[in-house]
Amino acid sequence: MIDSDRFVQVVFQIDTNRINARNGLPSMNQLQTWREAGVISIHMSQIAQNEARAGGDAQRSMKATSYIFSITYGDTADEKEDMRAMERTLFPNGVSSQSERNDVEVVFNAKKYGATLITADGGSRRQPGGILGNRTALSRLGVSVVTDAEAVDLVRRRISERDARLIARAARNGTSIPSWVGQD
Repeated sequence: MIDSDRFVQVVFQIDTNRINARNGLPSMNQLQTWREAGVISIHMSQIAQNEARAGGDAQRSMKATSYIFSITYGDTADEKEDMRAMERTLFPNGVSSQSERNDVEVVFNAKKYGATLITADGGSRRQPGGILGNRTALSRLGVSVVTDAEAVDLVRRRISERDARLIARAARNGTSIPSWVGQD
């Protein structure tokens, strides 16, 4: 059960490359700790979960299935246009592989379900495009895309705001401050 006072109103959806099966990604470890404490919500799209489960890595499959997943359902005219716009943004020369189609669905799911997408796809010297390399254009389509380190920074700001609000409320009402204030 989510404690509405503790939850900082941030919902993330993670891409396949952020599954963190061996806990080797420090920022993802922090995000998962906050998820377990009910501070944030993290889920995956079904397509990302399926990608993570492919390949026979039991540890990765188990981690992927620990997340609730969203299903694409892009059936309305507006949703179909959103997917086409995302496809044109990510792949101006057209989609040429299943992996590229999957990227479009992952981005679409983040928008459809009101989540900020966490990914490591693109935006680097080796891969300048990809999802991160196109995040400004995706933002114009209503999709928020961040790295896991940027997600941690966002949550820390929200926690600081939440804690200040709860401390002020406790002082105003003469009530106690929740034990987790200052601990997240």
